[in-house]
Order: sequence, then structure tokens, then C-alpha cells
Amino acid sequence: RQAEAVCLPSAHLHLTAATMQVGQKDFQKAQEQLKLLKNDPGNEAKLKLYALFKQATEGPCNAPKPGMLDFVKKAKWDAWNSLGSLSQDDARRKYAELVSSLVSAESADQKKEASPEEGRHDGYETLLVTTKNNITKIMFNRPDKKNAIDHKMYREIMKALEEAGKNDSTIAVITGNGDYYSSGNDLNNFANIQPGDMEKMAKDAAVLLKEFVDHFIDFPKPLIAVINGPAIGISVTVLGLCDVVYASDMATFHTPFSHLGQSPEGCSSYLFPKIMGVAKANEMLLFSKKLTAAEACAQGLVTEVFPHRTFQKEVWARLEAYATLPKNSLAVSKQLLRSLEKEKLHEINSKECEVLRERWLSDECINAIVSFFQRKSKL
Repeated sequence: RQAEAVCLPSAHLHLTAATMQVGQKDFQKAQEQLKLLKNDPGNEAKLKLYALFKQATEGPCNAPKPGMLDFVKKAKWDAWNSLGSLSQDDARRKYAELVSSLVSAESADQKKEASPEEGRHDGYETLLVTTKNNITKIMFNRPDKKNAIDHKMYREIMKALEEAGKNDSTIAVITGNGDYYSSGNDLNNFANIQPGDMEKMAKDAAVLLKEFVDHFIDFPKPLIAVINGPAIGISVTVLGLCDVVYASDMATFHTPFSHLGQSPEGCSSYLFPKIMGVAKANEMLLFSKKLTAAEACAQGLVTEVFPHRTFQKEVWARLEAYATLPKNSLAVSKQLLRSLEKEKLHEINSKECEVLRERWLSDECINAIVSFFQRKSKL
């Protein structure tokens, strides 16, 4: 039987060709724009860009599935595979739209930064550090990552605490930029670790964590935490080493160590039972109970809770009043309070880091982190 000819109007053919040409031009232009971005757009955006680029240039995922421990390749494969049968034209369009949104967001951020804040300290990429009115403010500044603490941020926080301890400020304040105070340890710190490097990774991470917590134990001035939103993991545990903790009523406090096959740090294994009682501390540290700001205040972890609408105004008015108090008197009083237990706190910190190093090398912890990345790649 003779096949029937398929007739398409010539106008439709011309329109389709023109549309494809425009789509290809936008796709190529987006690739050039992406090279001009100054800031890292974040892992989530990079995975989407990777997947859309592969879909646009090669079509649906045709690569073999990587091994479970190859976190980076596995995340890339999952992102590409999740696009299913999305057409190459639609992938090019979505790629161009995503790049355009990233460029626009960075441009807006650059305009905000055009007028540097008074008293701003230079030399930080993950923090905004300022000294004004006798207050050194250390602000976590990775809002697109929910202020997760990566290796660079750990080191910058230590540097900021060292500077604040030595400068002329009366008090130091730690807070977060954006909706989160901090989502805790950035689990990308564990990504792309080859099996032969696990021992070194665990050892180096334990040394870094010990040094980090030591800086909180040894900080010589009053240290106030201003919790503007959810706090998770290490950002919660070191609150026991702060002198005052003020929280928005939108803040929450969560230590999901058991879910990740890990164990407490920040001296929380010692301080939390002292602060909130053994039973409540166990519920939080062992079984990952998330506390509201009101619950954390009732249990003694938080000093006072403020309505989110007036939080910044009320807290900073109070902090500015504190900063007018005699600086040396505050420092001496702080040292008297801390000196009674400083040696014990360092001992606890060392023990916690030693246990964590062992945890990071356990199959239980590795499997939990693999599961975390698998869940994340499906979001």
C-alpha cells in the first residue's frame, strides 16, 4: 500500500524553523552569560543547569548509573534522569530562563552591595562582619544555602571571632542573613570523597571542628547569638557556649545527629543536660526533637523570645544599650564565669570530636549521608 503523503502548510514549516533558531540563539547566549556570573549559584542550581544542558544537547539520560558512593556523579545523573522525555527545545528554553534568573538575582545583589555597610571588615566571602557602636556583628552570609557552614565558613568564623576578641568592641553578636540562622554543617563537605581518602577526611574534619568549638570556649567577651530563623546542628550546639541567646518566635532548634549516623558536638553532650535537664536534652540530642523558640526558652537554651515582626528592632536596641557598659568589667566578669569550667569544656570538646571522627568512618554514617544526597537529588 502506498504511503499517504503528510502535508504541512509552508507557513508552519517556516515558523517552526524560526522558533528553533531563536531557541538555539537564546541557548548559546545563556551559555555565554553563565560564564559572566561572579558568584557560585549553588549546588541545586548547578545540578539543574547541568541536567538541562545535557538534555538540550544529548536528549534524555543515556549514561550508566554511577555508584552510590560517587556522590557528585550520582547527583548529576539523578538530575539529568529526572527530566525524563523533556524535548531538547524545551530544555534549551528552560536552561536560558534559569540562567536569566541567576543573572538578574546576582545583579540585584551587586546593587545592594554597592553601598558598603559602615564599619565593614574586608576579607570575608561567607560572612558579613561589621563593627559599629561598640558591637562586632558576625553575620552568616550564605542565604541561598540556608547559611550552611562549609569548610571556608568554619575558618572565616574562627577568624572573625579572633578579630572580635582583640578589637575595641564591647560585645560580639552572631546572626544569620536571610530566612535561616544556619542549617548547620554543609553536608557537601562530605561529597565526592573517595574511599581511600575517608581516613584523612575524618581526621581533618575532626581537627577543624575541635578548633572551631575551641574558639567559642575561649572567646573573651560577651557573645550573643541572635537567632533570626531555623537553626540546625552545630549552629544549635554551640549556643550553650554563648552568653545570651535571643530568638525570633519564627526560630526553631533541631539537632538531627541520629538521623545522620552522627553524635553531638559543641560541648552539647555536657552543657545541654546542665541547661535543660537530662530528660529534655536526651529527647533533643538522641531523638532529634525539634524545639520551637518558646520551647527552647522554657528549657533554658534561649534567653528570650521576641515577635518576629519587631525582633530586629527590639533586640538591637537592647544590644546597643549593653555595648555602652564598661568593656573591661564585662570581659573580667565573663572570664570569671567561664574559668570555672573552661578546662572541662576543652576536654569535652576533644572527646566529642574523637567520637565523631569514628562515626564519620562508620558504615552507618556513610549510608545515612548517601541517603541524604539521594533524597536531596529527588527534590
